[in-house]
Amino acid sequence: MSAGVSADPVLDRMADAILIPPFPGERAPRWVLSALERGLAGVTIFGPNIAGPDQLAGLTAQLRSAGGLPLVAIDEEGGDVTRIAHLTGSPYPGNAALGAVDDVNLTAAVHRALGQDLAALGVNVNLAPSVDVNTAADNPVIGIRSFGPDPGLVARHAAAAVRGLQAAGVAACAKHFPGHGSTSADSHHGIVTLQASLDLLRRRDLPPFAAAIAAGVRGVMPGHLRVPELTGDAPATLSAAALSGLLRGELGFTGVIISDALEMRAVSDLHGIPEAAVLAVAAGTDLLCFGRDAAEDSYLAVRRALSEAVASGRLPAERLAEAQQNVARLRTWLAEAAPRARLDGAEPDVGRLADHGAHIGLVAARRAVHASAVPGPLADPVVLQLDAQENIAVGDVPWGLRPWVPDASIQRVPAGLAVADAAAVIRAALARAAGRGLIVVVRDAHRYPAAQAVVTGLAAARPDTVVLEMGLPLWIPPVGVHVATYGAARANAQAAAEVLGLAR
Repeated sequence: MSAGVSADPVLDRMADAILIPPFPGERAPRWVLSALERGLAGVTIFGPNIAGPDQLAGLTAQLRSAGGLPLVAIDEEGGDVTRIAHLTGSPYPGNAALGAVDDVNLTAAVHRALGQDLAALGVNVNLAPSVDVNTAADNPVIGIRSFGPDPGLVARHAAAAVRGLQAAGVAACAKHFPGHGSTSADSHHGIVTLQASLDLLRRRDLPPFAAAIAAGVRGVMPGHLRVPELTGDAPATLSAAALSGLLRGELGFTGVIISDALEMRAVSDLHGIPEAAVLAVAAGTDLLCFGRDAAEDSYLAVRRALSEAVASGRLPAERLAEAQQNVARLRTWLAEAAPRARLDGAEPDVGRLADHGAHIGLVAARRAVHASAVPGPLADPVVLQLDAQENIAVGDVPWGLRPWVPDASIQRVPAGLAVADAAAVIRAALARAAGRGLIVVVRDAHRYPAAQAVVTGLAAARPDTVVLEMGLPLWIPPVGVHVATYGAARANAQAAAEVLGLAR
């Protein structure tokens, strides 16, 4: 028997119907097209699959050519987390900027425009929005991906984002249930424990999920989060109490439960990917995601594990059939939603995506940017950019002022700067900026003592230093001009460049 092939082709087809694996390259390989032809639910698209709008539209057309209506999923939150604009930065500001503006109509408009872009590119499931309430200042994985630290604010913008995306005919997926915002660890690297009572969860973390459900969200993604009072030692991904009990029962969610990536170490280190898949489906998950680097072998191993778990009685056939039916209902909704969106004029031309996003994205980013004072003229400024630690969810996406400042005027300091090395960075920046303006660009400076040391030292020597914070402005430096964008998307950077007089 070859790898990934079980003794029961019927069970294999049932397993295929709840899987959306990734694949390498900018064209779909033969194994993906063959799997779609025999009933694979769909695929997940990542940055390495995308070279540009025309290429992505061609790729999704190739996927649809295999027959049926495949789910084409993507993790496109806007802001810092972008796949379709990973080479340039997103034209849309992210959740923190929208939360700072606090205009739900604007949030809905931005997400509808983003949904229109996705629909035009052939993508029909967006693994967004993040509706986590970010109450931990040192949160390494949510931060600016959240609308903010207040449950009420996050709830109303979660509902607006869902309405916007789904008005464009794209299914939204609220994440990371029951809430990743109060954690100080990243579930990409290991299981994260959320020390909260059920009462606190209901007051702080669950209102945005309830609001998204009331807005008709088609998907919910549980996080790899352990909540001892709710899930015991298991993460929510693998917990029937969290999924079948709290999410389905108490909150009344009837859509598709979509797993976070199965190879994230929070679950794969404990069980391996195939067994984690079986446990997730048994707990109530309907649609299984893999991460960017999962290969065909991983998909085949998961399919075989599901099929064999049903054959052996470890996974009830009724649970797999229920998951299959829930995914089928999602595909029916997509088939009906796309024509409605087209009637509403929600189908921009692929060739006009940049103009389309630039309008509403810049409107939102300009409203979000905040300056403590009006900066004076910056003659031929030197830009010192202090890079932050890369976040797996965000990935390596261009950010900063580079499009509006000559490369020769930008000095980048790699992430991981030690406080002991701050003095040398300060001396070099002061020497380079002699007789010129000085802008220091930081990202979540509140999380990096070395960045704070550099900014403080420069401000003491150069009171005219301008600090541009492109993360959360939770640390206010001792400078005359502090500009906060609430995100590092291209739209945020352009809004900042305009405030600084670098762009018109």
